[in-house]
Amino acid sequence: MPTDTVSPGRLFIETDAGLLRIRIVNPARYNAMSLGMWEALGAAVADAQTRPDVRAIVLEGDGERAFVSGADISEFGAQRRDPAQVARYDRAVAGAQQALTASAVPTIALIRGICMGGGMGLALACDLRYCNQGARFRMPAARLGLGYALSGVKRMRDVLGSARAADLFLTARTFDGLEAARIGLVQEVFADADFNALAAERLATVAANAPLTLRAARLALHHLQGGSQAPASEAVDQAVQACFCSEDYQEGQAAFRDKRAPVFKGR
Repeated sequence: MPTDTVSPGRLFIETDAGLLRIRIVNPARYNAMSLGMWEALGAAVADAQTRPDVRAIVLEGDGERAFVSGADISEFGAQRRDPAQVARYDRAVAGAQQALTASAVPTIALIRGICMGGGMGLALACDLRYCNQGARFRMPAARLGLGYALSGVKRMRDVLGSARAADLFLTARTFDGLEAARIGLVQEVFADADFNALAAERLATVAANAPLTLRAARLALHHLQGGSQAPASEAVDQAVQACFCSEDYQEGQAAFRDKRAPVFKGR
């Protein structure tokens, strides 16, 4: 289902084997995100929360050259000229990233090629990140003269620590997939030739796990991270209890006894 925007870029959204795959398509600009794409992404992630058939949300760039190169700077002159426009743009970016962070459904970023600026922000907003060795990462704000929102800086600090975040923001240097894995920006890095197959294995593993358990774990992690939008400990406790009261809990025990793979329904 293609979602068109006013720019050449668009999102292509499809459901496949329990995965809601959101592909960012703007090849002429290395999959840069326009205002319309930011807004559409937030809406797509929000919509996925109401769909029981969705086990995970997968964010990926179109083609091999780029995940997301950042915001589409070519439209800044038209879309970020006055305070009202800047506010709308900032809300769209923050809304898309917050939707990923707050999602009850696990979120996974598949990163091939260029991942810079807003692309790093989107990747960091996801639970899991996998990249190829040929990926290229950069936080170029200091080379563009723009300010980076506090929420984005905090997210990078939470994932990488203050020293790593300072390095990437203050130097604006470029680094590859191997270093991204070494510093903890991604969970795993795969050889370019193996990326598609190994990433598909990781996606299938997440999609096959018990949805209620994953939801409870994500709520607990969000609670521990803190912040004004963090779930209360009571919400975490309720999610944990829901697991023990579920059909999936019975299925998990039965599958263990029968030495077979469990088939979870999310209820």
